[in-house]
Amino acid sequence: MSTSPKVIAESPLVLETHDEGVVALKLNRPERLNALNKELIAALYDALCRLAGDKNTRVVTITGLGRAFCAGGDLGVIGKSRDENDLAALEPLLRTGVQAVLKMRTMQQPVIAAINGPAAGAGMNIALAADMRVASEAATFGQNFAKVGLYPDYGGTYFLPELIGPARAAEMFYTGDMIDAQTALRLGIVNRVVPAEQLESETMALAQKIAQGPTRAIRAVKHALFGSSKAKLAKFLEREVQEQMDCFLSEDCCEGIRAFMEKRKPNFKGK
Repeated sequence: MSTSPKVIAESPLVLETHDEGVVALKLNRPERLNALNKELIAALYDALCRLAGDKNTRVVTITGLGRAFCAGGDLGVIGKSRDENDLAALEPLLRTGVQAVLKMRTMQQPVIAAINGPAAGAGMNIALAADMRVASEAATFGQNFAKVGLYPDYGGTYFLPELIGPARAAEMFYTGDMIDAQTALRLGIVNRVVPAEQLESETMALAQKIAQGPTRAIRAVKHALFGSSKAKLAKFLEREVQEQMDCFLSEDCCEGIRAFMEKRKPNFKGK
């Protein structure tokens, strides 16, 4: 392993470290638990596109700065848009997320998510879009869209049932409850769980092992496992966008977001 990784700041929202063929991307909104706004997801997508075409990049890792991996969509931004019935403000966040998820699945390089803390909603689904997942003991996972009257996006309805089956996925989608890292490991959501202080080193060791392997063969395997399903995934992603925009305009969504902001239980009425 290199003793002097090269740090690159292509965007202040997604930091990059290059180390002997491994590029570590770090979501950089720690003050918001790396919650997604249109600028952050655009920065992630731009980084993925650039690295996908870089012949020197063999493996990409994604993690979050601070105590969270990614808290999902920024409900402060989404709530403001909902109060104003501004559907146009939501769509770029969804559409760019679609492109980022597709890029993770179809780029030649393996992608490893290093989940350092909470991975909720779209944040969990970014982790699911990776080829593999290494979780800290402090990591938690949740499809908490139902808590605010929204529909799963960023590929959740495709990835999660594939990993754990429809019945277990249904429980996570319907309740929105969080699970801990060991439960995620038992269900097959993550590949391994490591002590928090070892997450970075364990992820880098795995990434370097892959980076030092036969690149052509590994990329062919990735395509067989993930890239060949691009059309099916794209259909799921498009449906998610449409359903999400419909749910966004519902009274239940408005109530769910208000209840979240007011730290109370929502009173959903099915409208």
